[in-house]
Amino acid sequence: MNDPMPDPSASGRLLPWTGAEGKPCYLLGDGTGYVSRLADRTESVQLGMAGALLEHAAALLAEHRLTGEELRYLARRLSESLRDVKRVAESRGARLGPAD
Repeated sequence: MNDPMPDPSASGRLLPWTGAEGKPCYLLGDGTGYVSRLADRTESVQLGMAGALLEHAAALLAEHRLTGEELRYLARRLSESLRDVKRVAESRGARLGPAD
């Protein structure tokens, strides 16, 4: 009898990008390989971009002269950034393990 495939989310690292159809990607391994280092760099870039976007958003919103189109564009970029940061937080939280 065949054993069922293990759930990668239970033992793998959630990567900071998605696969086909927006499905999550997981990495199995010890965390020292090329893909792990690429994921670390990608997370770092995503978090840096999120910080820069927040500063940009604050400056734009302080001007009080945004058009509806500009505001929708800003909201879409903030939403994308928040999704990336949430994925990074979930990945890092999963690697910390359960709280005592």
